[in-house]
Amino acid sequence: MQTKAGSLCLLLFLVVVGCTPAKLITVYTIGDSTMANKKAEVYPETGWGQVFQNYFDQKVKVSNHAVNGRSSKSFIDEGRWKTVCDSLKRGDYVFIQFGHNDEKADKPAVYTDPKTSYRQNLEKYILETRKKGATPVLLTPIVRRKFDESGKLIETHGAYPDAVREVAVHLNVPMIDMHLLTRALISSMGDEPSKKIYLWTKPDPKFPEGRKDDTHLSVEGAKTFAGLVAAEMAKMKIPLAQHLK
Repeated sequence: MQTKAGSLCLLLFLVVVGCTPAKLITVYTIGDSTMANKKAEVYPETGWGQVFQNYFDQKVKVSNHAVNGRSSKSFIDEGRWKTVCDSLKRGDYVFIQFGHNDEKADKPAVYTDPKTSYRQNLEKYILETRKKGATPVLLTPIVRRKFDESGKLIETHGAYPDAVREVAVHLNVPMIDMHLLTRALISSMGDEPSKKIYLWTKPDPKFPEGRKDDTHLSVEGAKTFAGLVAAEMAKMKIPLAQHLK
């Protein structure tokens, strides 16, 4: 027959177990200005990583490390990747989206070749993430809003999206094809309506000429693109998707 002391110990054990918080999954997002958190003074400019937390339940924390102007190269060179990698724990995720600045051949600090250094950097992120027991997820770069006179969306990312796709296949990494998804969305919206997704603003005291920015996102654009990521995660059955709201 169980003693009173034994019963008390069992009760205490159950209380402690019941009060132990579930392990928090951290989703690290690394990339450029299209994903980065923005300062209040540039509102309504918003990176999609800035609103990504809104799509998860309380068991997930999004830690957005994307920074304006960074490429897959400069993010490493500046020690930003080391900061993320050192923080990784088993069960975490790293969402990797570079490309916009890697394309700038006139800027050696950020430029990468899509056939060599760009791929090598992506592979470095993937292999080092896996070494820490975390899961890498690749994303192709989002499209720029650039239409020709006939109303067709112009391709601006060259060989970079294909490089991401090839690395994903080579290393068997989950990949969300944001280039394809955003291209389809913006093309379907058309030239004028799609301005609301990007940073097109009316003149105001801070920006007297307004802004006509076809690279960076508005609040609506950031929410829309983050929603595309979430929906694709669910479609692909990435385990993290079980924590989507």
